[in-house]
Amino acid sequence: MASLACPFYQSAKLNEAISPLDWLLGNWESVEPGKGSFPSLKAFRYTEDLHFAHMGLPTISFMFNASDAETKKILHRECGFIRMQTGTNRVAFIIAQNSGLVEVEEGELVGKQLSLHSKALARPSFAKEPHVKEVSRVFQLQPDGKLEQTLSMSTDKQAMTQHLHITYSRLP
Repeated sequence: MASLACPFYQSAKLNEAISPLDWLLGNWESVEPGKGSFPSLKAFRYTEDLHFAHMGLPTISFMFNASDAETKKILHRECGFIRMQTGTNRVAFIIAQNSGLVEVEEGELVGKQLSLHSKALARPSFAKEPHVKEVSRVFQLQPDGKLEQTLSMSTDKQAMTQHLHITYSRLP
């Protein structure tokens, strides 16, 4: 995928409030197709690129772009901001998705693992059903420098179950 990152962001001095998340900064691309499944969906494979940037403010901006591994058709986009509660390991993701879902996920940073869980979800009144009710995601930086993401979710018809798993490499 073409990079949508804003390189001028990286020239600003990193705000100390987000320095524990500096390992996320930059552009990432899936190593091999990730795996997606859910009881109401046919299993699928996808590729994804991630862009994490800062502007010197106490936030990190991000954009995630997922495409079908075979057809290259764009499947999903997410963008938003990451904040940390000053003096703690508490982190918040504020996310808007092209599906119309808007999320606030909160969690903790422990070492190079970020575990998040939805605190608030909103969607347009005409959003497609079944509605997502809960989201949980984990980002883990592996010792080899690769980044893994696992996302689980529940809907009004399905209990919490793993939906996505993918591994990324940092782009130069």
